[in-house]
Amino acid sequence: MTPIFVAEVSSNHNRDLQRCFEFIDTAAAIGCDAVKFQLFKIEELFAPEILAKSAAHRKRKEWELPVEFVPLLSDRCRKKNIQFSCTPFYIDAVTELLPYIDFYKIASYELLWNDLLVACAQTGKPLVLSTGMAKLKEVKGAVEAIITAGCKDLTLLHCVSGYPTPVGECNLAAIQTMRRKFAGPASLHRDPQKAHVIKIGWSDHSVCPGVLYRAIHRWGAEMIEFHLDLDGTGEEFKTGHCWLPEQIKTVIEAVRTGFAADGTGIKKPAQSEISDCDWRADPSDGLRPLLKIRKNWSQ
Repeated sequence: MTPIFVAEVSSNHNRDLQRCFEFIDTAAAIGCDAVKFQLFKIEELFAPEILAKSAAHRKRKEWELPVEFVPLLSDRCRKKNIQFSCTPFYIDAVTELLPYIDFYKIASYELLWNDLLVACAQTGKPLVLSTGMAKLKEVKGAVEAIITAGCKDLTLLHCVSGYPTPVGECNLAAIQTMRRKFAGPASLHRDPQKAHVIKIGWSDHSVCPGVLYRAIHRWGAEMIEFHLDLDGTGEEFKTGHCWLPEQIKTVIEAVRTGFAADGTGIKKPAQSEISDCDWRADPSDGLRPLLKIRKNWSQ
């Protein structure tokens, strides 16, 4: 199955509504299935003692997405036939986003915050959870909280919260570790009424095509999330973990083309080679074409 591609805008929107629209339009044009924003307030993201001491953290006020943009972004996504997602970073954001999003995305840094996980899960919306920095035990605790709260559609994204992530640290094999632990036949609930679906994917910070291809074709990633910038002027582009549109478009097209090559698995001549079948070497003398063709052949 072709994975779902999610373009993460993060703080590259520069608080510009038209630029936000351009992100949505671009994500749709390059073949993404969803585009994701972040909804946070600095005062509800960092502890006051950190903000009091750090001008750099206070400056991130300029990165906030205005909440009044949310319904406009949702409407734009509908018009462009692309899913709209957003990460809530404070509890009230869950309610603010509920009428507009197709799914919630929880960031790795909030994985331990059960109150937020439960609030999202209780809405009944699909939920995507990044697992950067987490040990398997911590992921298990988050999954149990989410499933117990009623979520029936959960995607776990293996993630390395290094910006950018060195290829040698991607540890893509952890995708299979999480699949065996959380998406196998064993369920957290024996009650069929509480059946749930858990999918596994990869949230990328490597900006390496080979990593994405490997995550998909070797480890079966069912969702690929990546950070997108339009033109290199986004707030986070300089960190080195954001893809530009043409870079990721090439990967998406290659992946979808590759999946189209799978076929039925039945070993028989393809339509494009049928005309050459009779031009194989005849078993009687090893010469081409088959005897039945030689007798009546004319150029």
